[in-house]
Amino acid sequence: MAMATTRAEDLIVCYSPKMVTAKGIWKGDNPLDYSIPLVILQMTIVVATTRIMVFVLKPLRQPRVVSEILGGVILGPSVLGRVQGFASTIFPSRSVMVLETMANVGLVYFLFLVGVEMDLTVLRKTGKRALAVAIGGMILPFVVGICFTIVLHERKPKSLNTATYILLLGVTLSVTAFPVLARILFELKLINSEIGKLAMSSALLNVMCAWILLAFAIATADNDAKSFASLWVLLASVGFVVVCIVFVRPAITWMVGTTSEGEPALSEFTICVILTGAMISGFITDAIGTHSVFGAFVFGLVIPNGALGVVLLEKLDDFVSGLLLPLFFAISGLKTNFASIDSGRTWGVLAFITFLSCAGKIAGTILVTMFLRMPYNDGFILGVLMNAKGLVELIVLNIGKDQKVLDDESFSVMVIVAVVMTAIISPIVATMYKPTRSSVSYERRTLQRALHDGELRLLVCIHTHRNVPAIINLLEASNPTTKSPLCIYVLHLVELTGHASGMLIVHSAHKSKHVPTEKNRTQAQSDNIINAFESFEQHSSFVSIHPLTAISPYNSIHEDICSVAEDKRVALVIIPFHKQQTVDGGMEGTNPAFGSVNQNLLAKAPCSVGILVDRGVSGSARVAANEVARQVCVLFFGGPDDREALAYGWRMCENPGISLTVLRFVPGANATLSTMLPTDDPDNPNVLTVEATSSRENGLDDEYINDFRSKNDDDESIVYTENVVNSSEETVAAIRKLDNYHDLLIVGRGHGVMSPLTTGLTDWSECPELGAIGDILAESDFSSTVSVLVIQQYIGSSQHELTGSPHSTSQSDDELIHRRTWSPKKTDYI
Repeated sequence: MAMATTRAEDLIVCYSPKMVTAKGIWKGDNPLDYSIPLVILQMTIVVATTRIMVFVLKPLRQPRVVSEILGGVILGPSVLGRVQGFASTIFPSRSVMVLETMANVGLVYFLFLVGVEMDLTVLRKTGKRALAVAIGGMILPFVVGICFTIVLHERKPKSLNTATYILLLGVTLSVTAFPVLARILFELKLINSEIGKLAMSSALLNVMCAWILLAFAIATADNDAKSFASLWVLLASVGFVVVCIVFVRPAITWMVGTTSEGEPALSEFTICVILTGAMISGFITDAIGTHSVFGAFVFGLVIPNGALGVVLLEKLDDFVSGLLLPLFFAISGLKTNFASIDSGRTWGVLAFITFLSCAGKIAGTILVTMFLRMPYNDGFILGVLMNAKGLVELIVLNIGKDQKVLDDESFSVMVIVAVVMTAIISPIVATMYKPTRSSVSYERRTLQRALHDGELRLLVCIHTHRNVPAIINLLEASNPTTKSPLCIYVLHLVELTGHASGMLIVHSAHKSKHVPTEKNRTQAQSDNIINAFESFEQHSSFVSIHPLTAISPYNSIHEDICSVAEDKRVALVIIPFHKQQTVDGGMEGTNPAFGSVNQNLLAKAPCSVGILVDRGVSGSARVAANEVARQVCVLFFGGPDDREALAYGWRMCENPGISLTVLRFVPGANATLSTMLPTDDPDNPNVLTVEATSSRENGLDDEYINDFRSKNDDDESIVYTENVVNSSEETVAAIRKLDNYHDLLIVGRGHGVMSPLTTGLTDWSECPELGAIGDILAESDFSSTVSVLVIQQYIGSSQHELTGSPHSTSQSDDELIHRRTWSPKKTDYI
C-alpha cells in the first residue's frame, strides 16, 4: 500500500497500485473501487453536467466558461456533495489525485493551444493604445487586490512571503482571461469590430503581464532570506523563454520545411515531436519552480503561425476543450464550498470586492480611453469586456490554494467573484453597445439608384477557387469606365473550425508577390484567389480590387458579409450558387451550408444581392480582359427585383462587346390577378390590397421600361421583346425556348410580387432562394451552357424608400399605366 496526502484536504489517503482495473461485477468486484472505471464515470458526469449548464445558460448569453465553473460547483460540496453518499461514492478522496492529474494534463495542452492560436503581430495594428488599455485596466484592480490582502492579512500563513501574497491576489483580480474574452466577443459578433480588436490586443498584453507577475510570485514564494532559490527560479524562467525564441522556434521551422509547391511538409513525426515538446516544456518549467502551464504557453507562442498551428488546433481543440478542460473546472468546483463562507462579514467582503474589482477595471479603462479620445460609451464597454475572468484566474487561485495562500473560505469567495464578473459581461455589452455608424450616408444600396457616372461598389463572395473565373467574367461584362469605375471587394468565405478566433482579414495590396513560406491552407487558398483578382485588376482599366477573408461559422457568416457590405457601402453583393455543374452538364450540390448562407444573406442583406449560377460564363465566352463578347438576356416579369435585374443589364449593354435582349412577359387577356387571391369574395380587403400593389408596381415597371427604351432607342445591340402569356404553363414553355442562344440570363428573384404568370411555380421550387423563375433556369434539364444571375433588390423597411412612392408625384397609378408609349423599333411581339 502506498500513502499520499491530497492537496484538497489535510488527511492521509491510502492507494493500492493493484486496484486499477476491475475483474467484473460477475466476480463480485465493484467497478467504483478501481481507478479506471471510476475516472471514466467521473469524466462522463463532468462533461454531461457542464453541457447541460451550457444549454441552460445559453439563452442568457453566458460564455461557456461560466457554465463549466458552475458545473464544477454543482458537483462539489456546495450542492451535490451535500447528498449523502454522492461525494464518497463518485468523488472519493482517493480519486482526486488521478482526476486532478488528468485535469492538469488537459490544462497544459489547452494553454499550449492558446499560445499557438495567439498571433502577436496583431499588436502592431493597435500598438500603444492596446498597451495603455492593458496597463490602465490592471492598476486599479491590482490596488483593490492589495486592499483585499489587508482585509485577509490575519489569515496569511506566517511562512509565506508578503510580496507573494500580494502578487497572487493582485493578479487574480487584475487579469483578463484572453480565451474567455475571445469567446464572448465571437458570440456577440464583435470579434471584427474596432472595439473587439482593441479588447483582444489589450487582453493579450494583460495575460502576458499576468504570467510574468505570476512567475515572479511563485519564484519569490520562499521566505528564507538566505536562500537564493527565488533568484535562480527567475533567471531559469527567463533563460527558458530565451531558449524557446532563439533555438526552439528556428528548429521547428526547419523541421516543418516546405514542399516543392511551397506548402509546409507536416508529417506524423513532426506533429508527435511538437506535442511531446509541449509536455517537455511543462516539465522543465515545473522543475525550475514556475508552473507547467507557463512552459506549455511559451512553447505554443513560439510555434510558427501557419499550417502547423491549424493542424494542431484541428487535432487537439475538440478533445482538450470539450473533454479534458472541464475536468479542471470540476476540480476547482470540488474545492469550492459555499458552506465555508459562514459569516455575513465574508459575504459583505465578497460583494465589496466584486464591485471594486469591476469598477476599478472599468474606471481605469475609461480614463485611458478618454486620454485616447475615444467615446465614453466605448470606453465603458471596453472596461466591461476587460473584466472577463475564468481560466487564468482559476489557475492562479488553484496555485494560491496549493501554496496555502488561500483557505477554503477565501478560495470560494474568489471563485464566486470570477463567475459573477464574467456572467455580467455579455448581457451588459449586448444591451449597451451600439456600433458607431459611418457618418457618410449610405443611400445607393441598389443598382437602380447607383449613378451611371459615379463609382459602382460591388462585394463578391468566394467559397473556393472554382468560383473565381465566373465572377471575374461577370465583372468584366459590368462595363467599368472612366466615369463609372468598379470598386470591387473580394470576400473569401472560410468556415471557422473549432477554435474561437473568428476574424476578418484585410489583405494588403499585391501581398501575393511576397508570400511567406509558412502559411496555412486558408492563406494558401486565399493567396490563389487574390492572385487571380490582382491579375484581373492589372489587365483591366478602371477596376480596383480590395481582397478580404472572413473566418466564421457558416451559420453566422452572413452577418460578416452584411457587415462588410454596409461598412463599404456597396450596391450589390454577388455570391455563388450552392450547386455546381458536373461533367455531364447536370447540377450537383456542393456544401449544403452554402445554400443556408445564401438564404440568410437574402433575408439580412443591407443592399441588393445577386446569386450566380455558373454554367459557362467562366469558359470559352471570354475573349480577352478588355474584349468581351456575350449575349445577355434580361427576363422581365415586373416588380422591384426585375427592375434591379434590368438595371444591371442596362449597365452591361453599354459595353461594346455585350448584346442585350430584354424579354418582357406581359399578361394576356385571360391572365387575371384573381387567380392569386386567397378568396373569391370581391369584398375581401385582401383583394383591394393586391390590386393596389399590382397597379403601383405596374406603373413603376412601365416608367422604368420607357426610360430604358427612350435612352437606348438608337442602340442596335439592344433588342426589346414582349412575350404575351396567360398562365404559368405558357411562361415555362416560353422560357424553355431560350435554351442555349444566350450566354447569361439575368432575372429578378420576384420576392413579394404576385403575378399570374408565375402562379404555382413556387410550389415546385427546389431552391427557394432563386425564386420561381430562377429555380427553373437553374434546373439540370434547362441548359448546360447558359449561366444565370438571380437578383434581389434591397427595398428596406418600405419599398417606397428606394423606388420612390408614386403618390409623391401629381400622377395617379392609372395615369402612370396610361403612359405606356411603345416604340415599334426593335420591338418584337410574340
